[in-house]
Amino acid sequence: MTGTSTAPGIVLAGGGTAGHVNPMLSIASAIRDMRPEARISIIGTAVGLEADLVPAAGFEMDTIDKVPFPRKPNGYMFRFPGLWRRETAKVRGILAQRGADVVVGVGGYAAAPAYYAAHKAGLPVVIHEQNARAGMANKLGARWATYIGTVYEGTGLSSKAPIERVGLPLRAPIAAMAASLEKNRDTAHTSAKIRLGLDPLLPVVLVTGGSLGAQSLNAAVSGASKTLLEFAQVVHLTGKGKIADVRAAVDASAGPGNITGLGSTSDERYHAVEYWERMDLAFAAADLVICRSGAGTVAEITALGVPAVYVPLPIGNGEQRFNARPVVDAGGGLLVDDADFTADWVRANVPALVHDRHALRAMGDAAWSYGIRDAAQTMARHVLDIADARVARRG
Repeated sequence: MTGTSTAPGIVLAGGGTAGHVNPMLSIASAIRDMRPEARISIIGTAVGLEADLVPAAGFEMDTIDKVPFPRKPNGYMFRFPGLWRRETAKVRGILAQRGADVVVGVGGYAAAPAYYAAHKAGLPVVIHEQNARAGMANKLGARWATYIGTVYEGTGLSSKAPIERVGLPLRAPIAAMAASLEKNRDTAHTSAKIRLGLDPLLPVVLVTGGSLGAQSLNAAVSGASKTLLEFAQVVHLTGKGKIADVRAAVDASAGPGNITGLGSTSDERYHAVEYWERMDLAFAAADLVICRSGAGTVAEITALGVPAVYVPLPIGNGEQRFNARPVVDAGGGLLVDDADFTADWVRANVPALVHDRHALRAMGDAAWSYGIRDAAQTMARHVLDIADARVARRG
């Protein structure tokens, strides 16, 4: 414990999914860049993605057990109070040991106990909310927050603290690509095509449904491949275990011999892989993206200024539609219901969209204007200001 240190002690909490972990690490990295002497640590669980990603990013991590809020009457309801007391007590010990001056939460299983323990210990709380509709952990933390940064307006958070739309703290490769596009969009766009083994003179339609893929997107685009390949090249990230169906559909639509992998220099124009690590290159190479509208996807696409057709996941409480709606309203993309997104829709709409270079460029400019590229630095400045004020008070 370094409680007498003048260096601020900053504890970040959250995780579980990439949507929580990546922004948390981006904020932590920005804090480290601005204030190398700051004492930074992270609270997560041993079973979330943070267990691997946090140490890989060079940060120390303390773990607690998952204590999800009960959502329906069952036996877990009766065990929850005891589990909650145990984990919040553990967090209070971690905060004391780490000499915390501020707790920064991004949502997820570890965030709620951290917010509660920070409040009980009299520590300021800073929150970042990635989604258009806030989750339960951040709704709880908002009661005690000193500052809240969001990706979207109208997240449903209620707080006496300032709530500002700051954007999504970007992953380092996306942030670097945004800087390249801002410097010279045409050069960065062409360079990305070449690095992926694509024809720099042909439009690129990028299709992605995330790491697990999206069956409806896969079927619609591959089913329309004959039409698409007449004027463009396709980069299709199918998702794990879904590439065989896409290959079969492309063969049936466009004929055998039209599909290949990504990164090759072959003459085939339909490039399909299950997953691609360098999404910064894939997005930068795209003239049009067809995708789901998860919060991270929307934020990264708009930060890079890429036009998109958003097809929200048709389950849950409709949060993906909320994610895409403000971008579409700003002119940065189109919104299509999953049930309407068919091969016929692709054939009827995508060629005209890609051929109208003026409209496509205007859509990209609108996406860029909506996007935010300095969220990590904005969050880091607020965190450090709040931490420094506490350090000054404790002398």
